[in-house]
Amino acid sequence: MKINFSSNLETIRKSKKISQEELAELIGVSRQTIYKWEADICLPNLNKIEKLLEVLNVSIEKLLL
Repeated sequence: MKINFSSNLETIRKSKKISQEELAELIGVSRQTIYKWEADICLPNLNKIEKLLEVLNVSIEKLLL
């Protein structure tokens, strides 16, 4: 099973019409951090994943798989 976090995050964020800047502010990181996650440069820690799930209102399966 392939984890496809970066593209899923970008797709979900755009479908909810949230900018990288807005998402960053909502979860307490920089816009550059959101960019790095979406560009598959790095991954968030578990606390930030939990915040993403809450803010984006999606299941962990939808975000990670």
